[in-house]
Amino acid sequence: MHPSQIQDLVEHCEQYRTPNNPTALLQVFTTVPLFVALVAAMYAAVDISYWITLALSVPTAGLIVRLFIIQHDCGHGSFFSSKTANDTTGRLMSILTLTPYAYWQRAHALHHATSSNLDRRGFGDIDTLTVEEFRALPLHKRVWYRIYRNPFFMTFVGGVLHFLVIQRLPFTVQRPSWKMTASVLLLDLAIIAVYGTLAFFMGWVHFVLVFAPIVVLSAAAGVWLFYIQHQFEETHWSRDGVWDRKTAAILGSSYYELPAILNWFTGNIGLHHIHHLCSHIPNYRLQECMAGKPELASINKLTIWESLKSAHLALWDEDTKRLVPFSAA
Repeated sequence: MHPSQIQDLVEHCEQYRTPNNPTALLQVFTTVPLFVALVAAMYAAVDISYWITLALSVPTAGLIVRLFIIQHDCGHGSFFSSKTANDTTGRLMSILTLTPYAYWQRAHALHHATSSNLDRRGFGDIDTLTVEEFRALPLHKRVWYRIYRNPFFMTFVGGVLHFLVIQRLPFTVQRPSWKMTASVLLLDLAIIAVYGTLAFFMGWVHFVLVFAPIVVLSAAAGVWLFYIQHQFEETHWSRDGVWDRKTAAILGSSYYELPAILNWFTGNIGLHHIHHLCSHIPNYRLQECMAGKPELASINKLTIWESLKSAHLALWDEDTKRLVPFSAA
C-alpha cells in the first residue's frame, strides 16, 4: 500500500476520534446491570440445574469482554471526553476484568508503539519467532514454543494463567514504575475485598461454580481476539530501520468480520486495523468510521472460518513475508 493511501486513511479515521459521552454512559449502564443480572441468574440456577448455569456463562463471559473493551477505551482516553471519567471508569472496570488499569494502560501503549516491529517484540503481544530464530533454538526451547503456540494451550490455559495469576504479580510488569506496580497491588486488594465478600455470602462452592466458567471463557475469548488481530498469514512485520507506525498499523492488524451480536459483545474490536491506525476512536464509532471509507472493509479481512485456519500459523518467514506453520521450519 502506498504511503499516500495510508495517510488518506489516517486523515479519514482522525475525523471519528471525538467521544460521545451519552453513548459511552449508555454502554456502561446497559452492560454492567446486565452482567450483574446474569451472574445472579447463574447463582440461582446452580441448585436447579448446573447446565443452565453453564449455558448462562457464555453470554456472561461475553459481557466481560465488552467490559474489558470499555476499560481498554478508557486507557486510550477515548471513551469519555474527560480524563477523570476515563480513569475512574477504567479502574472500576478493572475489578470485573481482573486487569490492573495503569499497568495495562502502559503495556498496551507500548504495544501500539512497537506493533509489528521485529526488533521491539515482547510488549503486550503474542510471542512470535522468525523461522531462523526457531531453527536456532535448543530442543527444549523449541518444544516449549510449540506448546506455547498451541491454540488450545494459548487460549484456555494461557488465558486463565494470564488473567488470574500473571496479572496479580507486580514483578511481571514490563518496564515497571511505581504507578504500574501500585496498580497491580491495589487491584489485588480490591479483588480480595470484592470477591472475598461475594464468596462469603454465596458460599465458596457456589462462588467457584459460578465464576470459574466465566473466567475460563472470557479469558479464552480475550486471548483469541488479541491473537487473531495480529496473527494471520498476510500480516506485516519489519525491522527497526524500515518500520513505520502507520504502515504497521494498517497492514499488521486484521479486520475480523464478525456477526453483529459478536461485534456488540466484543466492542467492535475486530475492526482492529482502524483501531491501530487511530487508537483514539472510541469503540462505538469504529463501525461509523469504516462505513465512511468502504475500502477499510477489504483490508486484511478475516472471516471466522479463515481465522480458525490461521490458528496453526506460528513463525514469521522473513523471506516470503508470511506467517507460516511449524512445518515450514
